[in-house]
Amino acid sequence: MSELPAIGQSMTFRKTMTVAEQGFFTGISGNMGRAHVDRAYAKANGQSDMIVFELAAASLFSTAFGRLAGPDYRLGGLEIGFNRALPVGSSIAATATVTASGPDAILFDLSAVVDGIEVISGKARLIPLGATDV
Repeated sequence: MSELPAIGQSMTFRKTMTVAEQGFFTGISGNMGRAHVDRAYAKANGQSDMIVFELAAASLFSTAFGRLAGPDYRLGGLEIGFNRALPVGSSIAATATVTASGPDAILFDLSAVVDGIEVISGKARLIPLGATDV
């Protein structure tokens, strides 16, 4: 098993969410929510552009999980809040910070920021690959 991350250790993954990501996520998820795929509809409803799929934005945390916890852990629980809609083209900095670290679970605080404003917050729990108790 990999060495456990230290409490307080964090990792930030940055990505600009593009129209291409919207297309990929639509294909993967089947989500055809109009505000996500129809620019005219999103703009008519007060957005500056189509809005980024919330779960696509939250998936950026998975890069930090993998780098901090290593290959022996998987996502066991996730609690997230989306503080505002994000227009396509947003550059997101997703940070996961270790709050507890042990062989049975690694806990994280999550924060994603766009232009200095927190847009996603939450908590995650990683568990060993073979664990079934979440």
